[in-house]
Amino acid sequence: MKAMILAAGRGTRMAPLTDNCPKPLLPLAGKPLIVHHIEKLVAAGITELVINHAWLGHMLEQQLGDGSALGAQIQYSPEARALETGGGILHALPLLTAAGQEPFLLVNGDVWTDWDYQQALQVSLANDLAHVWLVDNPEHNPAGDFTLRDGRVLSGGNIHHDRLTFSGLSVLRPQLFDAQEAGAFPLAPLLRRAMDAGRVGGTHLRQRWVDVGTPQRLTELDDYLRTTAL
Repeated sequence: MKAMILAAGRGTRMAPLTDNCPKPLLPLAGKPLIVHHIEKLVAAGITELVINHAWLGHMLEQQLGDGSALGAQIQYSPEARALETGGGILHALPLLTAAGQEPFLLVNGDVWTDWDYQQALQVSLANDLAHVWLVDNPEHNPAGDFTLRDGRVLSGGNIHHDRLTFSGLSVLRPQLFDAQEAGAFPLAPLLRRAMDAGRVGGTHLRQRWVDVGTPQRLTELDDYLRTTAL
């Protein structure tokens, strides 16, 4: 299985930290945030990686290179302008599906988790177009995103406490993007459409998870990791 790390966002909520540094290279417990992902992927046996980039993307390529220093094989999908989540994935599909139409693991580059990425290899999609991992709603997303019932993910749900938040971790089939035109667009509407067709499975991720979207959350996570490493 290949994996794609989404790393093209400008990271405006992280300013001024991201004014001269792409968000994936922000330091976390002594190494760039994106390196935490790469190391976990390699440890799980997932070594063929695709990374998209836009804002200051050349810095990512300069620092990570071909990935060999980390035990990985990295290909890059540069975007002249950020194509959002869905558009970025569609743009990178030729790299992800060069050997066929196999599912791939998608990792949002600005989250952190101690979840074992090897669990992605154990997912059987069967007739599904996607399998997503959902977490308890954080303070910054109290209403949640989707509803998980008996291993199936629903786009609706009128009761907020019945919803969970998308973790940014998923296994996707390339067919999810069939008939989708190139350009900038989010991933969520495609997932919702597949959910409405009954073709998305899900798992409640109960390990520690952080959306590293603000300087405060970055600092808090950095403190946590440095403390637990002692």
